[in-house]
Amino acid sequence: MTEFLVRHFIKDYEDVEKVSVRTAYGVLASIVGIFCNVFLFTVKFIVGLVLHSVSVTADAFNNLSDAGSSIISFVGVKMAEKPADADHPFGHGRIEYIAALVVSFLVLEVGFTFLKDSFGKIWEPEAMNFQLVSVIILLLSIAVKLWLGMFNRKLGVKIDSKVMQAVFTDSMGDVITTGATILSLVFFRITGINIDGIVGVGVALVVMWAGVGIARDTLEPLIGEAIDPELSRQIKAFVESYDGIEGTHDLIVHNYGPGRSMASIHAEVPNDVDIEKSHEVIDRIERDAGKKLGLFLVIHMDPVEMKDERVLKIRDKTVELLHELDPACSIHDFRIVRGKEQINVIFDMVVPIEYDEEKRRKLPKELEAQLKKVDPRYNCVITVDFDYVARKSEE
Repeated sequence: MTEFLVRHFIKDYEDVEKVSVRTAYGVLASIVGIFCNVFLFTVKFIVGLVLHSVSVTADAFNNLSDAGSSIISFVGVKMAEKPADADHPFGHGRIEYIAALVVSFLVLEVGFTFLKDSFGKIWEPEAMNFQLVSVIILLLSIAVKLWLGMFNRKLGVKIDSKVMQAVFTDSMGDVITTGATILSLVFFRITGINIDGIVGVGVALVVMWAGVGIARDTLEPLIGEAIDPELSRQIKAFVESYDGIEGTHDLIVHNYGPGRSMASIHAEVPNDVDIEKSHEVIDRIERDAGKKLGLFLVIHMDPVEMKDERVLKIRDKTVELLHELDPACSIHDFRIVRGKEQINVIFDMVVPIEYDEEKRRKLPKELEAQLKKVDPRYNCVITVDFDYVARKSEE
């Protein structure tokens, strides 16, 4: 069903990098969500009136409120589609994250309300009445919500949409709460024991935890998260694949919404190559990055020594000594300034960003001490730098 809807209602559905295609996915998911929730509301409301069931009627209005999540999703993706303007030169893509954050608050509100009601049922248990029709309606609700959740999850993964992932979590929360209701009814039918309140507390905590998870995942790109290691490898490999580029460092990526990123990187070029020739290569990489990676890339050109054996020997020794001190660190922008009685060894040292101030001061001093053992004339001029790529443990 998902593939059928995508193929028939989204033009160029494979080209998910295009903003218009991403918006079409978001609109489709929102309309399907509104339709499913309105359908459940209509069925439950009619059945609730016929059976004079307050619980079924209340659940119907819960589904009507769930349609609000889909409406928020719709508004979010449509506003995120707005092109760049004078006030927002990088577009409005982050609005999609804000929409997902709003949905997370709705999930938290549902969980909190359910928790409060569940504690109330523990202190003052309500009379339960097992009705087969009610169970069938609840099972229908689970089936629809389960499909709706998986539908949003599949589309959300395909276009990397936080708001669709939030709607997926919202739907799964409804599946869990409705499933818990059925479990309580069946258990009461078999044993005569009312566990509705106890089960409800557990379910409410699960739903609230899911809401916290959505908020956390949504806030990370809004605050500014570390670069994904795979994306870092992809960008660096792309730049280094061009002739005339010897290496890269200092990659920083700024996210302005799904499919809307800009990045800056330092590219090392041989210092004996004509600067205009190297600049031409840099310009070509920047243009190609926009076409092939969908990335607005700014490249800073760093000339590096490639032939002077004395400089290369000192650089290799420095790398070796640093690796012995701390394998997590690295160096770049290495150069030598020779004097009669002193040799300035100048470079940047990249350290993990989680190192404290004491460790940042200690490492350069230790490295300089080791280099002076090799040659007492060495005077290190070290600039401590940071790596903005996420740690592997956080992937």
